[in-house]
Amino acid sequence: VTYEGTNQVKDTKINRLVHDYELFTMLENENISSMYAHFNDIINALKGLGKVYSNHELVSKIPRCSPKSWEPKVTAIEEAKDLSTLPLEDLLGSLMTHELKMSDQARNEREKKMIALK
Repeated sequence: VTYEGTNQVKDTKINRLVHDYELFTMLENENISSMYAHFNDIINALKGLGKVYSNHELVSKIPRCSPKSWEPKVTAIEEAKDLSTLPLEDLLGSLMTHELKMSDQARNEREKKMIALK
């Protein structure tokens, strides 16, 4: 067990991390894996200090932190799935699948433009 300091130090760390959690957003050019790694760092640090969020809280947070460009996909997920029971892994899988499709579409569009320029 790592020494965490006095209760005051622990509370200060928790407050800082909760603040980071509450203000957490995915950057427009960030991929889902990077976003989740950063998000998971915050969650794990909080868990280590005794502050644990439920799966429902985490699943509800991810769509709220997504950039505007993800809004159609987020809305579709929220309408199609029950976020109160959806496992976090399933949500991330849906978002990663969508990200791959968007990447493929962008690549295909670039290839079409290159062919058109020839």
